[in-house]
Amino acid sequence: MQTYYYVLASQRFLLEEEPFEEVLRERTKNYQEKEKEIDFWLVKQPAFLEAPEMAAVKKESPKPSVAVISTNPQFITWVKLRLEFVLTGEFQAPSDTIANPLASLASVS
Repeated sequence: MQTYYYVLASQRFLLEEEPFEEVLRERTKNYQEKEKEIDFWLVKQPAFLEAPEMAAVKKESPKPSVAVISTNPQFITWVKLRLEFVLTGEFQAPSDTIANPLASLASVS
């Protein structure tokens, strides 16, 4: 199993009010230039919140939510410090209750 770290925020805050998409593009470009494997993902309406062990986090999370998920805890700490008013945490996957750590409940339109 792998440990995944996350930052949860409202979609409106992270995708509309904050220029965070640009930050992720810059980070992706930096990783590509360094030939480093991408270790972070943006997931709208993350399915991991449906796991029983995430019930308390789900209750506190903004609706609709978006998560930045990473295997790099330092990156999540950096995101948390940059954004301030977000929820952070971690989970293990794949597991019986979280089969796909990057799954989304958002419907594709």
